[in-house]
Amino acid sequence: MTMNDNRMTTNDLENLRHSCAHLLAAAVLDIYPEALPTLGPSIENGFYYDFDNLKISGSDLPKIESKMHEIVRTWTGFEKEKLSLSEVQKRFAKNPYKLEIIEQYKDGELTAYKSGEFSDLCRGGHCEHPKDELKYFKLISIAGAYWRGDEKNKMLTRIYGTCWPTQKELDNYLNMLEEAKKRDHKKLGKELELFMFHETAPGMPYWLSKGVIVYNELVSFWRQEHQKRGYQEIVSPILNKKELYVTSGHYDHYWQDMFVAKTDAEGEYGVKAMNCPNAHIVFGSKTRSYRDLPFRLSDTDPLHRNELSGTLNGLLRVREFRQDDAHIYVSEDQIESEYKNVFEIVERFYSIFGMKYSFRLGTRNPENFMGDIETWNRAEDTLKKILEKSGVEYFIQDGDGAFYGPKVDILMKDALGRSWQMGTVQLDFQQPRRFDLKYSDKDGSQKTPIAIHRVIYGSLERFIGILIEHYGGAFPTWLSPIQVVVLPISDKHLEYAKSVADQLKSVNIRCDLDSRNEPLNARVRDAEMQKVPFILVAGNKEVEAKTVAVRARGLKETEIHKLEEFKKWLLDAIINRK
Repeated sequence: MTMNDNRMTTNDLENLRHSCAHLLAAAVLDIYPEALPTLGPSIENGFYYDFDNLKISGSDLPKIESKMHEIVRTWTGFEKEKLSLSEVQKRFAKNPYKLEIIEQYKDGELTAYKSGEFSDLCRGGHCEHPKDELKYFKLISIAGAYWRGDEKNKMLTRIYGTCWPTQKELDNYLNMLEEAKKRDHKKLGKELELFMFHETAPGMPYWLSKGVIVYNELVSFWRQEHQKRGYQEIVSPILNKKELYVTSGHYDHYWQDMFVAKTDAEGEYGVKAMNCPNAHIVFGSKTRSYRDLPFRLSDTDPLHRNELSGTLNGLLRVREFRQDDAHIYVSEDQIESEYKNVFEIVERFYSIFGMKYSFRLGTRNPENFMGDIETWNRAEDTLKKILEKSGVEYFIQDGDGAFYGPKVDILMKDALGRSWQMGTVQLDFQQPRRFDLKYSDKDGSQKTPIAIHRVIYGSLERFIGILIEHYGGAFPTWLSPIQVVVLPISDKHLEYAKSVADQLKSVNIRCDLDSRNEPLNARVRDAEMQKVPFILVAGNKEVEAKTVAVRARGLKETEIHKLEEFKKWLLDAIINRK
């Protein structure tokens, strides 16, 4: 990228932001010379740097930011220094974190990059003209972070920042952050009485009455759509013997992230963290024929994963959750057509929420995979061809596949333009072999099916958290916990208002009657704060004409409708999820 060209590639942005992480470390050391810098990578939309021996608060960020602007005026570039092991160890002798990193890379090339008076151990990737390019940045927040992400290690101070090529892009991002604060699902979840957490069950949400309605509506939609497509819903045990996960391969690859229960008589049990081993048990429970394929099993069983306490984040990262899971067993020549069917479901689900999406293909991790490379290559080639034909934007992320096969992740964008990884579709040649799954082919021979693991919502908890922020708590009518509030102007209108509410409830419209001894404007304001889609007001005119004054969410004007007409229209909108 030239200095006068603001069109940046993804790699350019990563280099810019990594350079800003260097700048942050230089500023921190200038102000707090006893601080110990550890790692400072670029991340989506920004960067961070972790420090030990640094005690600061949010009020210190403007001072650090000002120092960054001061320092960068002296930076003309990043000078690469190739160093011997002894030179690096000498330079960073007082920093045990850098020494640990050096130990990891001591057999390769060791490099540091110097700008101005600051030098940092680094493998490279920087902007070319720091004093001209590193102008549009902002320090965002401070958080605690364990060294290497391991809660057994020391807690460090992490400073987050963002950096952009232009002031306009920086301003747009900061405005988005302000809007995101208003839409924070943790804040809205409490205000709208959807869910709560308690210290006795960290990372495991309590779903309150209104939240359960949203949850059940999403599951009901999922269930209807999958029943139409030939999926068979199952429920399987939440506790399984360790041996099940040894067979599936999860014991070697995932056991440390699972909750484990032990008994004296029967050994170790794993609290279910994934559904696929149980689905394989169901497939293998009876003789199967090629006529049974594709064989589609679905479930929404509760799952538990022992996420690190420092990573828990409202509904977005939890320890107890449910997935709209499915496992589809196919012959090799059915893979393409079944992926096409899955992608049709993806389009149906994401379009109904007005969300744009793309795909990401994760390929074999060279250090953590199960099975033979030839099978992996064949699976990856198959998925590339399917994605090309899908017409949906996609990109490849090398090494991001599941341990048993390549995967296609669904990345969606919300109303603020933020990208979220939600569902996933994974191709698995390995586990069916490990479970010795068979079906009788046309010629009578026994063959091993291929499994497709897929979720569309992903974690329902996470999906709901994102939906809350996507809609700012104002769910579409079919999802809203309360769809209508009826407000009598005074006590003399109460009987009619009650009859209106009863008629709506009789056709399963979720309706509340608010007859509190409060001014009408106050009750209207309360209904608006609860994001209710429709407010119906009943006064003298409405009682006489058997009508309702309807105010739709977000509008100040009211419309007068016959009750029967309004009921019919609203019911149609709910049933058809308009």
